[in-house]
Amino acid sequence: MSAEVHDFEVTRLVDLLGLSPHPEGGFFRETFRSPAMLDRGPDGAPRSASTAITFLLPAGTLSALHVIHEADEMWHHYGGDPLEIHTISPDGAHRVGILGGKVHADQKPQMLVPAGTLQAAVPLGPSYALCGCTVTPGFDFADFEMPPREALLRRFPQHQAVISKLTRG
Repeated sequence: MSAEVHDFEVTRLVDLLGLSPHPEGGFFRETFRSPAMLDRGPDGAPRSASTAITFLLPAGTLSALHVIHEADEMWHHYGGDPLEIHTISPDGAHRVGILGGKVHADQKPQMLVPAGTLQAAVPLGPSYALCGCTVTPGFDFADFEMPPREALLRRFPQHQAVISKLTRG
């Protein structure tokens, strides 16, 4: 398929699903916010027990390295291409897993990124990856950080190639 066909398909999915641009890359829409509240916000304020989003990452883009400090994030693969999920734990361990629907090819339909772990995603095919993310306790932009490349390189110099690939200038 041509790039124009994939661009049209991505545009159509963005419209059909009511998605908006996400600061880390790709497109998203929050689809659930639990009415149950926890006293776990980064500033001690009440926070929803759980949230969920639909997330679309077109080919040739990336979800740049970011961290949710006080919440776990479970990724779910819904369709399209698989994704490489990169994580860098607080102790500096870099891991890569493949989020996708082909479990016989070592793809995982779900992947957990623990709280405080840097994460990034890169689609592995020619079109797009359609995913969902469930965050517990619920997502709050006050708990979200997308550290600058320079800060990450100072903290994790052993991962210079990965950090350079998974951050924006």
